[in-house]
Amino acid sequence: MTATSRPSPAATPSGDAARRAGKRVLLAAPRGYCAGVDRAVIAVEKALEQYGAPIYVRHEIVHNKHVVKTLENKGAIFVDRTAEVPEGSIVMFSAHGVAPVVHDEAAERKLATIDATCPLVTKVHKEAVRFADEDYDILLIGHEGHEEVIGTSGEAPDHITLVDGPEDVANVEVRDESKVVWLSQTTLSVDETMETVDALKEKFPLLIAPPSDDICYATQNRQIAVKQMGADADLVIVVGSRNSSNSVRLVEVALGAGARASHLVDEAAEIDEAWLDGVSTVGVTSGASVPEVLVDGVLEWLSQRGFEDVEIVKAAEESITFSLPKELRRDLRAEAAALSQQ
Repeated sequence: MTATSRPSPAATPSGDAARRAGKRVLLAAPRGYCAGVDRAVIAVEKALEQYGAPIYVRHEIVHNKHVVKTLENKGAIFVDRTAEVPEGSIVMFSAHGVAPVVHDEAAERKLATIDATCPLVTKVHKEAVRFADEDYDILLIGHEGHEEVIGTSGEAPDHITLVDGPEDVANVEVRDESKVVWLSQTTLSVDETMETVDALKEKFPLLIAPPSDDICYATQNRQIAVKQMGADADLVIVVGSRNSSNSVRLVEVALGAGARASHLVDEAAEIDEAWLDGVSTVGVTSGASVPEVLVDGVLEWLSQRGFEDVEIVKAAEESITFSLPKELRRDLRAEAAALSQQ
């Protein structure tokens, strides 16, 4: 299998390249792990190394079945409620963030905590608190029930109204139309969010935007790469789990960009060979919580079916990294033991 830079639209293949042009793969770059996911997964691994199993994690650390299963095999225990964590234990909060009430629950149960919330989600939390302190009505664009939305809403429940798409706008009411701001879930599609923002602006002309876009850089970059490949791909395969919002959005973006078909799979074993009927160009990308080994598996599966040439569709360079949670620098086991004796 070979990887090459993507040729310009005017370029014409010749020789062996021409003969192989009938079957090719367009591989999106960037794809896979973002800095926030990388930080969260490493945080669980480091906590297990430093303190031993079990380490409890409230909700899935990231939305990917393979990652969760791998960490479970190493000793992580994923729970839905803080009450499921034994007193005096260590609990980690997922990359999606939690509401302040969850921190209070952990303190009541005398739990030592590690906060692996993505710093970009933390930024949205801080914006929510600041605008609430200034008595704004906050219109949070996001999907009801998503962990990130629950966590952000919990920062200022009396000031936040969830807007789940443009169809929700008609029902939105505010106290003062001159003091309204929108925030958003970080993993939404850019187009989806701006469609909702436009509808909100039509209803509330004085609506203000957050000081910077809430949709994270990684989500945007992955969507841009898919848009670039979508029009040229007969089929786009997105590697990611079905509870991963940003992965689901990539399927929608691919179809919107012109791909004839797009499917979400957790791994190569889920690909239906019938999807390749009449297909000469396959686009491949992965959500921000997907390890590269799963993409490698899809590329190998395609290679075995004649799709050996891989062209990189590069949308952006990513060099952002986040430091590990500060709590990992403390002796949490000693802290947990001390708390349990109080």
